[in-house]
Amino acid sequence: MLKAIPVEEAVGMPLAHDITEIVPGKYKGPAFRRGHVIRPEDVSRLLDLGKAHIYVMELAEGEIHEEDAARRLARAAAGPHLMLTDPVEGRVNLVAEIAGLLKIDADLLYRFNDLGEMILATLPANRYVRKGDVVAGTRTIPVVVKEDLIKRAEAICKEKPIVTIFPVPARRVHLIVTGSEVYTGRIKDGFEPVVRRKVDEMGSELEATKFAPDDPDRIAALIKESHQAGAEIILVSGGMSVDPDDLTPEGIRRSGAKVETHGFPVLPGSMFLMAYLEQTPILGLSGCVLHDAVSAFDLLLPRLLAGEKISRPDIVAMGHGGLQRRHDH
Repeated sequence: MLKAIPVEEAVGMPLAHDITEIVPGKYKGPAFRRGHVIRPEDVSRLLDLGKAHIYVMELAEGEIHEEDAARRLARAAAGPHLMLTDPVEGRVNLVAEIAGLLKIDADLLYRFNDLGEMILATLPANRYVRKGDVVAGTRTIPVVVKEDLIKRAEAICKEKPIVTIFPVPARRVHLIVTGSEVYTGRIKDGFEPVVRRKVDEMGSELEATKFAPDDPDRIAALIKESHQAGAEIILVSGGMSVDPDDLTPEGIRRSGAKVETHGFPVLPGSMFLMAYLEQTPILGLSGCVLHDAVSAFDLLLPRLLAGEKISRPDIVAMGHGGLQRRHDH
């Protein structure tokens, strides 16, 4: 339990929890840390912070302080490739130790947060995270919680971790740029530099870029050529709409690939196409990749690089969160 003592009488006593200072627009953080022994000169500042009383910890049997509880909750929720920070104001962060694909078990996360008196907040699942990114944070709501509650949370996480980072190995990526206007040199291709930058940022290599006119048979031949050359992901850009002169989808079909869907519930990126030639993913990219900072490409690329198979049900489910904004990435 916590025992309140007037601050003027608390000199020489240790604080039971962090005391936060907020300077609007400038700073929010601990002014005093848990365990700080109050000195005579601290009394005035504590009063300025609105602390007329301070709390001394008297833990009963079966009770845990918020910091110890947060450490246990974070350890339970974290899968491989995550490190835990020391508690600050009762909160422990889960930090990526590697770059990779963030996976969140939403059902377990719901059950964890439904226990009450403690929370785990995460980034959205299926995004590429970099080493050092904070991907989740946990804390208790009260300063003291029953250990039984922490044990119930730990039991939920024994099924499997709530937060996991999957490594994204380097993959061999091929790009086929379609369009007679690019093929003949009338206009300069814009897809290759954008695709190369995004593939590079995720640790893979754009191994080959090929150009095809608006001819489904030529497009199909280049897809099969890349497949035979060992490409692990084949990207086909341009000519992805349903206009009669946009022939790229037909070229993908003529390669022998099985189309999961042409059309994604993602904006921008609604004209994307997902197909598989045997086990090799083929992703048809629409023009939005050229002019939108964030599109369906950014949602799909890390999952494909991680080796996930993106099936039609996965694509249909992407409507929730499918509206992309520049600062979401």
